[in-house]
Amino acid sequence: MIERIWSGSSPLYLLLLPLSWLYGLVSGLISFSYRCGLRKSWRAPVPVVVVGNLTAGGNGKTPMVIWLVEQLQQRGYRVGVVSRGYGGKSAVYPLVLDRQTTTQQAGDEPVLIYQRTGAQVAIAPKRAEAVQALLKQGELDVVITDDGLQHYALQRDFELVVIDGVRRFGNGWWLPAGPMRERAARLKTVDACVANGGVAQVGEIAMKLQAQDAVNLVSGERRPVTELPQVVAMAGIGHPPRFFATLEKLGVEAEREVSFADHQVYNSSQLAALVKQGQTLLMTEKDAVKCRLFAQPDWWYLPVDAVLPAEQAEQLLLEIEKLIK
Repeated sequence: MIERIWSGSSPLYLLLLPLSWLYGLVSGLISFSYRCGLRKSWRAPVPVVVVGNLTAGGNGKTPMVIWLVEQLQQRGYRVGVVSRGYGGKSAVYPLVLDRQTTTQQAGDEPVLIYQRTGAQVAIAPKRAEAVQALLKQGELDVVITDDGLQHYALQRDFELVVIDGVRRFGNGWWLPAGPMRERAARLKTVDACVANGGVAQVGEIAMKLQAQDAVNLVSGERRPVTELPQVVAMAGIGHPPRFFATLEKLGVEAEREVSFADHQVYNSSQLAALVKQGQTLLMTEKDAVKCRLFAQPDWWYLPVDAVLPAEQAEQLLLEIEKLIK
């Protein structure tokens, strides 16, 4: 239902407009208070790159963060990542992740980024505290903040917005009548826009998600996803249909598709009940980081990588390198 409301195909959004106006007023006042100095923001001693979005969830922001971290690491830079840690609940903040950190503590996305990149990752509701915690661990050349475009308490040197190239901005209204955290005019002030899927518009960098082989949660075995028998597909991400569409494009005919809420907390019996004997449970990598401790031998996940056009990718990285140097 919420997708129909936010897309504009349902007139029910009209009932929510008063709340959207209130949301827009409050967020606008907060932004203004930082711009005019009524609220203080903190500047890190190293460049800060924000990877965020204008709409609520499911835009492909995390794969973009992973791509950016890996590309900068390959160029020899020491990269740290900070996040609010949505979906996790730590006893202390800031929390610097290590191999024992769970998704219950840090949230699924920070754990995924840590496991994929090996970068130093810290979480805190106040991202400046997370940056400070990373700097105490050792020297860094650049900090990437996963989300936080609207977190103006942390000053930034480069803003990159990831846009869902298919859904775009829906009906264009603020939450909750629409998907917007800020209006689309905000794009005029950012440094780069990346369109995930669909057709990139003028000035946007096209991005697509490229699937790898499926990986077994228990053994780590890799196998072409089309070789998995009797697939039951599940996704607890911001926009589950994107995962199911990816499988379809790869030639996987799932016997069943199961959607969960973003940042869903799972348990063994809940997921085991999704498959019958002989079936394979296939999930996203973001789901997999929450299931490793109780995974079954017939559970697999499908990693994806962000892919950008070579020339535009190089230009984006050069702009960030200038800040570092």
